[in-house]
Amino acid sequence: MAGLVMLDRDGVINADSPGYIRSPTQWEPIPGSLEAISRLNRSGFDVVVCTNQSGIARGLLSEDDLAAIHARMREAVRDAGGDLRGVFVCPHAPEDGCFCRKPAPGLLHQVARRLGRPVLGAWFIGDSERDLAAARAAGARPVLVRTGNGAETEASGGAGDAIVFADLANAAEALIARSLESAGG
Repeated sequence: MAGLVMLDRDGVINADSPGYIRSPTQWEPIPGSLEAISRLNRSGFDVVVCTNQSGIARGLLSEDDLAAIHARMREAVRDAGGDLRGVFVCPHAPEDGCFCRKPAPGLLHQVARRLGRPVLGAWFIGDSERDLAAARAAGARPVLVRTGNGAETEASGGAGDAIVFADLANAAEALIARSLESAGG
């Protein structure tokens, strides 16, 4: 295995919405994102999603609605030739003070426990400061994409030490190239 790549969902894989993605029909992939996941898989990376979904706590969608959205996402990834090893969700509101809501590293720790793989040194690709903070807190390597809220995050100085790419497709290509270089191939 080349490694582990953890992805935020909204703004990285699919278009974000200020009113929350509430149904499968509202879930629209960002061009090139599904193919990027497939390329990562073909290069030996396990790919998972770590997503805050406070719309559940706010009563904007149910757990069944979210499951249907994720079923659509997984099907779209499969149709593009890829696979998600897991989808890890924080359903809590920001004021709940949970350990799983990014910027806390709880979702990343869940990935490590469920997959039996360390997240230390793994890649985490997100579009917001809270994604990057969660990556750093778990010892993962932060990557910022300019899709979703990423351009604003970068412009505000929120990228910090994160590597920055235009989108998931560009980030995937760079991670695959790094993996090949480190493998000597």
